[in-house]
Amino acid sequence: MKTRYSLLFAALCTFAMGQASAHGLWTEERRGHIEVVYGHGAEDDAYDPKKIAGAWAYDGEGKAIPVHVERLADHARLKPEAKPALLAVAMDNGYWTRNAAERWVNLGETQVPGALESGRYFKYSLAVLEKGATLPPLEPLKLAILPQRDPLTVEAGEMLEVQVLVDGKPAAGIELYDDCINDPDHVAATTDAQGKAKVKVRNNGLNVIGASTEVPADDPDARVRGMFASLSFVSHHH
Repeated sequence: MKTRYSLLFAALCTFAMGQASAHGLWTEERRGHIEVVYGHGAEDDAYDPKKIAGAWAYDGEGKAIPVHVERLADHARLKPEAKPALLAVAMDNGYWTRNAAERWVNLGETQVPGALESGRYFKYSLAVLEKGATLPPLEPLKLAILPQRDPLTVEAGEMLEVQVLVDGKPAAGIELYDDCINDPDHVAATTDAQGKAKVKVRNNGLNVIGASTEVPADDPDARVRGMFASLSFVSHHH
């Protein structure tokens, strides 16, 4: 017989797994700081800043700018040494395994007898901050949404073509979410054979476009590698 505690624990495990797989990552400027945001829709959750695996800043020509990750109590901030035109971030959200009791636990599969499924989950973000910025190679972003023209020249209501890369290669059949903050589950488009699709720029202000996928993992602790990526930029009405 399941107790109230066991039901609550199972619900919390399921909720935590939902955060691990569904939540996105992006950056925002708040109170003069560049904050790394981990959330889903209106949710803006605390997280262990040690999960930020890397951060990269670039100038308008795509040249690297040193950037420091400030790890606060419940989130991280980015402190580039010069004003960036582009920012990229990677988060390793860890291993999650569904055990024989069908509960998700924050452990690798080798630590869970009778595991039913397992994965290791990563979050990536790319922010375009300055007009005319040249995209550099972005090898650390194993899932990336790349704009095919300068998104800062696209007004709200117009279409923006993007290309989705998985492990550096164009990926077909990837669903794109055109507004991860205000309508996070709305699928706006699906990529074609070249990994390309067009999405409408939804907001006169901050836009966060998202995508997610899973690929088989060569890892005894994870059957799949789950990834979420965002492309963020601010659109202005002219």
